Amino acid sequence: MKAPQDIILAPIITEKSMAATAMKKYTFKVAKDSNKIEIAQAVEKLFDVKVAKVNTMNVPGQMRRQGLKSGYTAAWKKAIVTLKPDSKGIAFFESMT
Repeated sequence: MKAPQDIILAPIITEKSMAATAMKKYTFKVAKDSNKIEIAQAVEKLFDVKVAKVNTMNVPGQMRRQGLKSGYTAAWKKAIVTLKPDSKGIAFFESMT
């Protein structure tokens, strides 16, 4: 089994994701080979909260150009974690709002 730090790579801080924190939905960049169960267990262990559900999506790389050369940025996986109503919030996101 992988360590929780290897599954949850980074929080995603955007206007849309910060607005969702009011509904106890938190967005993370996660490892591409992780599944919903691993993500839920990692969030519960790292932040000491109770997870209700996890939605995941694969984000494809975008086309970028530098002069005559073109290529794609790296593809990555995003997870939106919804906490149970009786669970406390994640302090990192709460301090940002």
